[in-house]
Amino acid sequence: MNWLTNFVRPKIRTLLGQKPVPDNLWHTCPSCQQMIFHEDLKKSLRVCGQCGHHMRLPARERLASVLDEGYAVIELPKVPADPLHFRDQKRYTDRLKAARSETGLEDAVLVAHGTIGGQKAVVAVFAFEFMGGSMGAAVGEAILAAARLAVLQEAALVVFTASGGARMQEGAISLMQMPRTVIAVRMVKEAGLPYLVVLTDPTTGGVTASFAMLGDIHLAEPGAMIGFAGARVIEQTVREKLPDGFQRAEYLHEHGMVDLVVRRGEMKATLARLLSLLGDARRLEAERPAAEVIAMPAVPAP
Repeated sequence: MNWLTNFVRPKIRTLLGQKPVPDNLWHTCPSCQQMIFHEDLKKSLRVCGQCGHHMRLPARERLASVLDEGYAVIELPKVPADPLHFRDQKRYTDRLKAARSETGLEDAVLVAHGTIGGQKAVVAVFAFEFMGGSMGAAVGEAILAAARLAVLQEAALVVFTASGGARMQEGAISLMQMPRTVIAVRMVKEAGLPYLVVLTDPTTGGVTASFAMLGDIHLAEPGAMIGFAGARVIEQTVREKLPDGFQRAEYLHEHGMVDLVVRRGEMKATLARLLSLLGDARRLEAERPAAEVIAMPAVPAP
């Protein structure tokens, strides 16, 4: 038995070879430290089955989880790669190349059009995995392109936010995207189309201070951090201890800044229901007859 175990079996393994075992079969929940098999994590849309913690979802997986089959990702306008020739520890162009290589994305937003539960929609999804979802000129162009497409197709615009704020490597150019994205939202609203925002973890900085807080309806994922400045900066400024759960989705829901906190597995059905209701309201408004103008009798001069 020892001869078979110690000599024959190793020889057979050497001849046949051993299949490499992937090192990413198991993931640890950052909240409860539960080990989760990668297939189970994929099926649950990266939500821990033990504690319900919502992990960050890559942009492509987000689109697939929300849109019906047959959706199309659009090509976004090109922008200058490094308008300020910025350099910190690395050149900005090198950071962009590294982010594109790691993620397979051109920048921090993907835009697609299709249907959500049968309701027409243009969906813009932030990719936090691309330089923290920071907003530069490319992101501004993406939001504008999404708004124009929504108006052209007479479809709702849905934006999933996940961003650390403005992209410092583009300086004032990144800040200019705040009013540009506000203009994009206004285009959609002036066309009488629904604009929904889904706030995911984290949504901060210039994104929060612009288009992310202008939705007709604001949804958020459980536990998502939502705010402008960080909690530590606010505490140092106001010199007060902030309440528990400050800047979390549930806290903002209690204080009226978020309309609904929706679990990821229920997000598609919730969006479809809201878009259906808003679409019905829009059709009723269009079919309503114009109010008759009643001529007022002339008032005689004294």
